[in-house]
Amino acid sequence: MAQVDPKSLIRIARENGGTEAAQPLDLGVRVRELRKERDWTLEQAAKQAGLARSTLSKIENGQMSPTYEALKKLAVGLGISVPQLFTPPSKGQVNGRMTVNRSGEGAVHITTTYEHELLADQLTRKQMLPYRARIRARSMDDFDGWVRHDGEEFLYVLTGTVRLYTEFYEPVEMKRGDSAYYDGSMGHNVISTSAEDATILWVTSLA
Repeated sequence: MAQVDPKSLIRIARENGGTEAAQPLDLGVRVRELRKERDWTLEQAAKQAGLARSTLSKIENGQMSPTYEALKKLAVGLGISVPQLFTPPSKGQVNGRMTVNRSGEGAVHITTTYEHELLADQLTRKQMLPYRARIRARSMDDFDGWVRHDGEEFLYVLTGTVRLYTEFYEPVEMKRGDSAYYDGSMGHNVISTSAEDATILWVTSLA
């Protein structure tokens, strides 16, 4: 199998995850969504904003461009700031996503130090990169310097024992059930200290 540097896993995940260009925000649609989130009728929302029902209806249907004064009234009535009228919801409207990896079904990438099995590889736009790793390295000499990358990382020991080396801390001996959470931009490497290659679960943030 191809040799893949551990630092490239995040790049692989981002390439596989794909991105979508943001669509222009429709003010009318946004105002309607905000109104319906509050379970208000046109009359109720117009009253809260101090606008005529017909004016609000035209705004929602894209039949008129509101003045700044009307936008201020709308924002006050909805209990938000004017910029929030032009800002999409902070969380994407993607609900109920799920994927299942059976044992051994993950995409495998092998290096001289680690054997990675990428999990949930089918999901796009993930915020986390989960992967199972078999630790082949037995010494820091097996590495070509520190591994560093963006984001934060969580490590959980599944089998065997490992030693976690980090740039700013003393090495940590870890056994099955132990875990660590650290800054991915801090240099870090892991070696097996058990007779058999240890296995760990790694979860790296992609955001």
